[in-house]
Formats: sequence, structure tokens, C-alpha cells
Amino acid sequence: MLWLLLIALLILVAVGALAFFVSRRSLTIDADEHKEIPSDCCGAHEVCERDSLLSKTNQIIYFDDEELDVLSGKDAATYTIEEQKQLEEVFLTLRESDVAGWLRSLQLRNIALPDELKEQALLIVRERRHLL
Repeated sequence: MLWLLLIALLILVAVGALAFFVSRRSLTIDADEHKEIPSDCCGAHEVCERDSLLSKTNQIIYFDDEELDVLSGKDAATYTIEEQKQLEEVFLTLRESDVAGWLRSLQLRNIALPDELKEQALLIVRERRHLL
């Protein structure tokens, strides 16, 4: 009787362990299959281009900031307080993942950032690179 109980317990442990390993394996496969790949990343780079400040194209992407085009070609030191607030407002509404793209967009549009805002933006880009 004791042997039957011991054998049943061993079978139960073996079935439980097998179920555990099978479920862990399927979770790993599912996680790999459902990884979200950014639409603007070709997958050929170790670090996605969307976190890069260098653009391979001259295509301008707007971040709901068309009103900033009036600053094109203007020196950042000559911005009025209102113009600085416009830049800050757009910057503060961006997702961290969009900051590098926004900086590329500003470069292509020849819009300079005030030094303090530029430092904040570059800090976010650097932190994101370290996370990737």
C-alpha cells in the first residue's frame, strides 16, 4: 500500500514537472512571436534608426508641430518667450520614444532648440540608447 502511494506521488510530480516545462516553453515561443517591431525599423541595425539622431532620408515627419516651422532658420538665442514656450510644449507632450525622431525632424526643418531644451532632449535619447 505504501509503495502504491509513493509511486502515485512520483507520477504526479513527474506529470506536474512536465506540464510546467511545456507551459514555460510555449510562453517563451509566444513572447517571441508577438514581439512588436516598430514600423519604421528595418531590423538590420543593432540599434533601431528611430533612436538615432542621424537620418538617412530627407523626409520630414511632423509631430503635430507644424506651427514651429516659423522658427526655421532663426537663431535659438533670438526666440521670444512665446516661441520658447511653443517648443517646450511640444517637447513635453512627446513620448520618450519620439524624442529622437522629433530632433531629426527639427534638424531637417532647420529649427534650432534652446540649449536647455536641447540638453534635456539629448539626455532622453542617451538614456533610451542605454536601455536598448
